[in-house]
Amino acid sequence: MRDVHHFIDGKQVTGTSGRFGDIYNPNTGEVQARVQLATEAELDAAVQSAQAAFFGWSTTNPQRRARVMFEFKRLLEANINELAELLSSEHGKVVADSKGDVQRGIDVVEFACGIPHLQKGEYTEGAGPGIDVYSMRQPLGVVAGITPFNFPAMIPCWMSAVAIACGNTFILKPSEKDPSVPLRLAELFMEAGAPAGVLNCVHGDKVSVDAILKHPDIKAVSFVGSSDIAQYVYATGTAHGKRVQAMGGAKNHGIIMPDCNMEQAVKDIVGAAYGSAGERCMALPVAVTVGKKTGDEFVERMLDAARGLTVGISTDTEAHYGPVVSAAHKAKIESYIQMGVDEGADLLLDGRGHTLQGHENGFFVGPSLFDNVKPHMQSYKEEIFGPVLQVVRAETLEEAAALPSNHQYGNGCAIFTSNGRAAREFAAQVNVGMVGINVPIPVPVSYHTFGGWKRSAFGDTNQHGPEGVRFWTKIKTITQRWPEGDIGDQAFIIPTMG
Repeated sequence: MRDVHHFIDGKQVTGTSGRFGDIYNPNTGEVQARVQLATEAELDAAVQSAQAAFFGWSTTNPQRRARVMFEFKRLLEANINELAELLSSEHGKVVADSKGDVQRGIDVVEFACGIPHLQKGEYTEGAGPGIDVYSMRQPLGVVAGITPFNFPAMIPCWMSAVAIACGNTFILKPSEKDPSVPLRLAELFMEAGAPAGVLNCVHGDKVSVDAILKHPDIKAVSFVGSSDIAQYVYATGTAHGKRVQAMGGAKNHGIIMPDCNMEQAVKDIVGAAYGSAGERCMALPVAVTVGKKTGDEFVERMLDAARGLTVGISTDTEAHYGPVVSAAHKAKIESYIQMGVDEGADLLLDGRGHTLQGHENGFFVGPSLFDNVKPHMQSYKEEIFGPVLQVVRAETLEEAAALPSNHQYGNGCAIFTSNGRAAREFAAQVNVGMVGINVPIPVPVSYHTFGGWKRSAFGDTNQHGPEGVRFWTKIKTITQRWPEGDIGDQAFIIPTMG
């Protein structure tokens, strides 16, 4: 049985807790490896390593830090096939999708290569008589990221690349479900020239999470996961004096207008709803059709498209998506399908009980499609996180736009239309953090910023982009004067700019 170790102070370290988590092959349902679950002492060892590395790394000039990021980017690109195959073997998403996972991480590393410019402060000459004012952005110290199973390459890069480029040292606690890629990222980062201790990877469960949230030497925490845990992470971390950004769940809506390009909308939404088996916080699991004719046409076309999807093992190049991550998650998704039936929604396509010959114990869920879902239904209110598309019918754009605005989650939404004015007004008024106009998955590019509203995010600062630089740094403002001659009684008067 292969064991996945911690990575502390530049090398793999065998755990001492005696506790392990099983790592499954989602294609077969078999346990393929074990991941060591850290103790508080092991987490503390990683923090001490990061603390020891902080002074040297934070005082390394930004250009030299950027050179490490450039080399890390090169190594990620050179090893993208290996990383994607390793990712698919533990997560279950098809290899092409895993390459996209890695590439999205590379994009943020590329953004972080510009840190000499991104971390610059501001300067005002002559703010007062002989007085200049300037600011600088300085790293926080030892910081941490707690990442989910669904993007084990992208999200660790979102957090660590920007944080480390800014001069911080980093503790990564990845999901115990698919930890091998994050461990490999840490190894590649050392190969890129980072000093030992700059990036540490500690595996674990709630013990490790709580140790991170309460450790006095960890200054900031970034988290992505479910909303309930995000709220817990935010409350606990801030209570212990930390800066925290905690991204939670989602229920993203796609508004289908009568004047949309229906063929394109269906093509886009079938990928957004069912791609990666729906295990994306920016998936599009709710389609809101405006008008009966639009709804009937959309449902008919979507039913044909969903029926045509191929569910296969993660290495099947013909498969549109693979298995979900675990047996427990498969059971959860299927329970939500039954909930929708019990609540009175029309189940047009049932993905339960989907099996593949030779892989009967794999965690496969076929595509499911519901019509006539109502906003009061629990299956609509909660995040399913699986290959399930729910269609809600609306009569007007105002009625349709109210659905994502009033939902407990506010991660993203999209509108499909050829009317520029309607799209502009919708984008300005809808109460969510990210909006797509004829774009089904509106994940911003790396040099913009990612973040939802309401119960999709806790904290005031978004992920990556300029917001990421602000989150991982603290600003210091200096007001300076070089006096000439005797200042006399002026020393006892509060400085003014007059």
